Amino acid sequence: MDFLFNLLVFLHFVGLASLLGGWLVQMSSSTKVINNAMLHGVLTQVVTGIAMVGLISSKVVGDDDEGVDNTKFGIKLAVALAVLVVVLLGRRRPEDQQKPYWAAAGVLTLVNVAVAVFVSFL
Repeated sequence: MDFLFNLLVFLHFVGLASLLGGWLVQMSSSTKVINNAMLHGVLTQVVTGIAMVGLISSKVVGDDDEGVDNTKFGIKLAVALAVLVVVLLGRRRPEDQQKPYWAAAGVLTLVNVAVAVFVSFL
């Protein structure tokens, strides 16, 4: 099961790279849109994140003494779902109206990374 968990972590990072890379590549572009890389990245992040928390919660992986930091992962899930909603709503708009959605998706992604790295409720 450790291999499965490590594979999920790897795919989670690939999703982050896709989401953030899709956002950053448009910084110098005059028309900023929600691209396929951002959509697939956020979907990968949400699915792999839920799967990783499920494996830890079920005690299939990790130390028996360590549990899931439910507050942290609840916040991360809420932000990730907000990014997903913003990306899906943005893709429904014409390209010239996607800039606010593009900006919100990028900022929320950076917030989620900051929560992952800097916040600990234990």
